[in-house]
Formats: sequence, structure tokens, C-alpha cells
Amino acid sequence: MTQTITLRVAVPTDLAGIDRLLGRSYPRLLAPDYPPSTLVLAVPRFARAQPELLASGRYFVAEDPRGRILAAGGWSFRSPSGGKLDLAQAHVRHVATDPAAARQGLGHMVMERVMAEARAAGANWLDCLSTRTAVPFYAALGFRTVQPEELSLGPGISFPVLRMLADLRS
Repeated sequence: MTQTITLRVAVPTDLAGIDRLLGRSYPRLLAPDYPPSTLVLAVPRFARAQPELLASGRYFVAEDPRGRILAAGGWSFRSPSGGKLDLAQAHVRHVATDPAAARQGLGHMVMERVMAEARAAGANWLDCLSTRTAVPFYAALGFRTVQPEELSLGPGISFPVLRMLADLRS
């Protein structure tokens, strides 16, 4: 049975639903690629919805007919790690899919919207800090791996990621 999925702009009242999605997604989907000792420290630091993203109009949710959020993600011109603002380069932000809905095209649906809207806003490049788990997903969308990095999540807590980049000009 096929269900209708709605893709829409997230709103601040989606905070709890996105928190639940992140809490279901990250621990389970990242487990094959990260040791438990890394996940137990890192996941609680990034598995929370970000109110400023929800209010930006640049964060999207895919939901089922009952309103359950099954995938989410967005973009910003501001890097998640801060730094200098570059309006030619946008940044992928907080993408996740419910483990029960993984590999059904929902993440692609969200990312196609992210890429189209970033391009329409004038971005030439889309930068992504990908988990090890998501590298094939982003590669299928045209991202290329630039370099491995360590994402600092607080004193003494780092999380290995891969910086990936997509050219939005084509």
C-alpha cells in the first residue's frame, strides 16, 4: 500500500516531532559506522531540532497522512560551525530519515528541495558535513568528498565526518 507523503516547510511547532525523528534516526542509522562510545557522547549533542532552522523557512519535513514526520532537512548560508558568511556557498543542515522509512526516497525528496531552493537563492555550492553512513546518499545526489574532518561537539568530544561539496551551477 502506498501512502501519500507531504513535503512542506517546517514551522516552529514542528520542534517536538523533529526531535522525535532525530532521536529515532541517528542512534539507529549511525550504529554500523560509529562505535557505541562515540555515539553515546555525540548523538545527544546533535539529535535536537534547531529552532532557528525551523523559523528560517529553509528547513523541510516530509510527513505521512497522520502528520508523523518521516524525514527532515534544510540549508542555510551560515555554516553550522559559524565562520564567515559566503552567499555563494550554502550548507546542508540536520538531514535525517526515520529508520522505518529509510531507502524509500524521502531523504532524496528533502534534499532535492534543499538543493533547488539553495540554487534559487543564488548559492553556487552546497557544503555538507556528512556522517560516514550518509556518504553514499550524498554521492548519489552529486556531492563529492572533499576531506575528512572532526566536528567538535564540546570539550573533549569530537565526531568524525566527511566534508562533501555539490556544484549547484549545473
